Amino acid sequence: MKTDLPKRNLSSVNSIQLNDCWNKIGVWGNRQCGELKKVIHCRNCIVYSSAAGQLLGAEPLPDYLEHWTTYFASEPEVESRQMQAALIFRIGAEWLALSPMNLQEIAESRPTHSLPPGRSNILLGLANIDGELLVCVALDRLLGLEIMNLEKLGSKQVIYRRLVVASREGSRVVFPVDEVHGIHRFNPNELKAVPSTISREKTTYIRGMLLWQNESVSCLDDQLLFDMLDRSMT
Repeated sequence: MKTDLPKRNLSSVNSIQLNDCWNKIGVWGNRQCGELKKVIHCRNCIVYSSAAGQLLGAEPLPDYLEHWTTYFASEPEVESRQMQAALIFRIGAEWLALSPMNLQEIAESRPTHSLPPGRSNILLGLANIDGELLVCVALDRLLGLEIMNLEKLGSKQVIYRRLVVASREGSRVVFPVDEVHGIHRFNPNELKAVPSTISREKTTYIRGMLLWQNESVSCLDDQLLFDMLDRSMT
């Protein structure tokens, strides 16, 4: 199955100049666009959709038909393993990834209702999601992540806090994150071994490391993670 389409420069098609801000200040650039806080991803922005309209209405390149006829007529490449999907998000300075199979929703950040004292330190309270009160947990505490303040992260680090709603076997839980990139597809062969420099506490939940946009992303083991969450809340 083919996964890598021929790459084309979409900034200009037959003299049509596009404002490809998504490659400069958007999710494929330095992520400094002020609209990202509202739209979350460039695909939801009017500038991006307008550019798509320009491309669809443009005259095709002279070699367009020949180019794609040659591509689709070529022998398909069969991958050794099926592609996988992961939701990539950030907590503090750490980029993490989880399979979307148990993830239901990305919600706006909101205050939580406190719980009686004496419970597990990973419990943050109750969050109202579409009228339902769900347990809110601190994934960073469970994983033993270092939480860095804004000064330590650097002035260029953008914070777009969200709540990730997860569900397994009818039980729903939410956890806050500092940024959500979205769904990323990758070949399992791309996963690298966990470096020995990572603490034993964190490696328990990590099944491999993924290089994404020059960042090392910890791919979490969903089964182990949710099992530990269940035990922590009982």
